[in-house]
Amino acid sequence: MHPAVYWPALAVIAVVAAVAIAFPRAAGAAIGALQENVVGAFGWYYVLLVAAFVAFALWVGLGRWGDIVLGDDDATPEFRLGPWFSMLFAAGMGIGLVFWGVAEPLSHFASPKPGVTGVPERLAEQAMAQTYLHWGVHAWAIYVVVGLALAYAIHRRGRPVSIRWALEPLFGERVRGRLGDVIDVTAVVGTVFGVATSLGLGVLQITAGLDHIGVLSPSTGVQVVLILVITAAATASVVSGLDRGLKWLSNVNVTMAGVLLVAILVLGPTLFLLREFVQSLGVYLANVLPLTFNVSAYAGEAGEAWQAAWTTFYWGWWISWAPFVGVFIARISRGRTVREFVGGVLLVPTLITFLWFSVLGGSALYRELFGDGGMVPADGTVVPENALFDLLGDLPWGSVLSVLAIVLVALFFVTSADSGSLVVAMLASGGDPNPRVVIRVTWAALSGVLAIALLLAGGLVALQTAAILIALPFSVVMIGMAVATTRALHREHTELLRAERRMLRERLVDDVATEVAARTRPARWWSRGGGEGRGTG
Repeated sequence: MHPAVYWPALAVIAVVAAVAIAFPRAAGAAIGALQENVVGAFGWYYVLLVAAFVAFALWVGLGRWGDIVLGDDDATPEFRLGPWFSMLFAAGMGIGLVFWGVAEPLSHFASPKPGVTGVPERLAEQAMAQTYLHWGVHAWAIYVVVGLALAYAIHRRGRPVSIRWALEPLFGERVRGRLGDVIDVTAVVGTVFGVATSLGLGVLQITAGLDHIGVLSPSTGVQVVLILVITAAATASVVSGLDRGLKWLSNVNVTMAGVLLVAILVLGPTLFLLREFVQSLGVYLANVLPLTFNVSAYAGEAGEAWQAAWTTFYWGWWISWAPFVGVFIARISRGRTVREFVGGVLLVPTLITFLWFSVLGGSALYRELFGDGGMVPADGTVVPENALFDLLGDLPWGSVLSVLAIVLVALFFVTSADSGSLVVAMLASGGDPNPRVVIRVTWAALSGVLAIALLLAGGLVALQTAAILIALPFSVVMIGMAVATTRALHREHTELLRAERRMLRERLVDDVATEVAARTRPARWWSRGGGEGRGTG
């Protein structure tokens, strides 16, 4: 392990977890104060920053640097497209898609964003567009920033699997010292908090599903036991390594998610859902620019509260996940070109995510608009962990689908903890792509303990606030990574152009010399031959 990274990160996380478990009320009060003051103050910053990341990802992917290979010039991709997309999708979204697939569009419909008004059909359109904003290109652009910087450093320049080396083009040799240690500690802490947030969301939904099918009633004790059990399963998976446990789990996750998606599509209002998918894409594309920069500036305190609970939370959540997902997708992307990497990471998961929300969220909206209703409680407050099972319960084979959803959440839970622990172990080991088993186990267990602590300290609000706050320092690191990547790609492209011009000049010189030689040799022969002939004559 790398002591200067391992022990400081471990100390920070252990202290936070210990305080939250020992003093849950005080921790909850502190989290509430942070939610109100700090989160609201930085909402505009997150919105502007994520918009810049989207522009950066599009610029790099569509620009002149797209043909640069993330590896040796003749390297081939390590994983085929199918497994690559499966691992991208499972690591990048995972539990969140299942947790919010029904809940978020329904929540935006039941309690619209301040300033959004209109007839119910109009509110449903805007609800889907807002959901697409939170889960689409913007989220994956955040992952592109970190993943591309790391993939270039690891596969192109042969550096260890560590965040600090992505900043080498910017800071040079200083990344080997304390500056690099601080960067990696920030990444480790952010990753553990991001994974713990997802684990907390997952266990909330698992207990809601078990209650829905009548197995047991939700309680804090049940949630703690579930976290311990599934963390143990994740620990067993992380010990088996990337090519066995995680690759297999990712493929199973994507397959089960596909089965659930198709079942809801077929058993629900199929034609409406297909039409709604196409229409929602259009509404999203027509409104993506104003939605991107909307910070509810004219909506007062209600607008600030909404931003903190939704958009600011998502941008912070994705940024807190960025070290984990960035390292992971960089690790599995050797041999891809920059254009393939950006296109694959940015577009394919986004379209699949849009389809997911169109089918699950669209089914709930259809029931509210044209069916029997019942998805939105009388007070208009949607309980996120219950929304999916309320939808499935009224479908044919609803009990079977509910069990499938519970298993899917549990497997996504294991996958997130597994991949997150592997990435943290790499960072805490100085960039070793195959860290020792004991280090993997330590971080897998610690992620579960932190999830328990955050649940005890305030449940969903605590999880959301922790994700937003821990993302703040790492967002500064991400700005440096974008600048460093730009500098590195520009430098390589410039060197390539110089080499091409040099080769072209050499080729032109050779061609001219050959042409001159070809023309002068016959002329000299004719001159000698003609002169001798005249002299003889």
